[in-house]
Amino acid sequence: MARVVKVFRTLRNHWKKSTFAVCVLSYGGHWLYGKHCDNVLRREACIEARAFGHELIGPQEHLKKAIVILNPAACNGKANRLFEKNAAPILHLAGVEVKIVKTDYEGQAKKLMELMDQTDMLIIAGGDGTLQEVITGLLRRADEETFSKIPIGFIPLGSSNSLSQSLHLVSDNKVQHITSATLSILKGETVPLDVLQIKSEKEQPVFALFGLRWGAFRDVASSISKYWYLGPLKTRAAHWFSSLKQWPQTHQASLSYLAPVPRPPDLPTEIPPRPNLLYRIYRRLNNYWNPPIEELAKEPEPERWESKDISTLELTVSTHNKNPVKRREDDSMVITLDSDSLTVGQFITEGTKKVLNPMENIEDASQIEASAASLNLPEEGAGFYDIDNEEYEAMSVEVRLLPRKLRFFCSAERREQLAQAQ
Repeated sequence: MARVVKVFRTLRNHWKKSTFAVCVLSYGGHWLYGKHCDNVLRREACIEARAFGHELIGPQEHLKKAIVILNPAACNGKANRLFEKNAAPILHLAGVEVKIVKTDYEGQAKKLMELMDQTDMLIIAGGDGTLQEVITGLLRRADEETFSKIPIGFIPLGSSNSLSQSLHLVSDNKVQHITSATLSILKGETVPLDVLQIKSEKEQPVFALFGLRWGAFRDVASSISKYWYLGPLKTRAAHWFSSLKQWPQTHQASLSYLAPVPRPPDLPTEIPPRPNLLYRIYRRLNNYWNPPIEELAKEPEPERWESKDISTLELTVSTHNKNPVKRREDDSMVITLDSDSLTVGQFITEGTKKVLNPMENIEDASQIEASAASLNLPEEGAGFYDIDNEEYEAMSVEVRLLPRKLRFFCSAERREQLAQAQ
């Protein structure tokens, strides 16, 4: 008992040191527990992946080949370590023949896609920038009709991973997020995603999965980092200082667009069984003696463009890829025009929300469903676009929807969540 009293007396007499020691031990214990939980998640994912590796393959079958486009600079230079610890072991245990291609500089992924050979799957390991570069390089190929049929996997390793919310279960744990995304690639379930083709007269086309932004909210969002010293107030401060420099911040342009196109029925995923021999002989003889009459091809109807002059705070052209499972009657993209009659207070409030969710609509915004759009901007002072969170110089462009152009691996759990949210 005397020893216990002596310990408490010592702690009381040296309470500063005791408090510091408790804080250090608490932080260390929490850190060690987090590392233990991460190791458990990795072990469980590897056990699940090993089951795929133990599956038998036929004598005429070959190992699945995967090309991984890895951006080591993503996530502030941590992407390479995250991939090697959390994704690479899962792919190797599953028996996938992996070829890892690392990018060295911005824009290299576009050039690498021009040299890519045929593969069973393409895996993009990085963030929004890497994803946008790979998609653009892939669809710029002369033989893109063949290569666009390759299923694509996305492993979220970047600071911004917008597509991950549409494909994988959302998790605050980085390890769980990466391992579950890698396992969804092995399971093989895919969803079709729309693609936007953004083409100007001067540059090659750029392709996007989510959309294009042009306007005041985009301009302010790119300058928020300048006010880092204001802490949690930097977002509101950036919008307020922007309104002091210029108000109202309206953007004028000429907009032309085409109406949505009815969506054709989905093609069957399973190949129908081949008819028996007698039926095939009968059908061939019938076609020989009674050849089918070929119908004259109908001339395509001319495109009916609708035009209007717009004055808006911000223009957004977006796809429906946030919920790719949702059934839609038309193939369309959404053109959103934010009202230019907002007060400064509303501009600050709505702009703060848009920083967290750039594609969120503000009050009194008008929307147009279209299959294609042409945006004619003034020659000077047009500013910049954000195309899938990547900055491009703003110029007159034509935006066309390529419906269900690419197929991405998706987790079954996330697919079910999105289906229930319809």
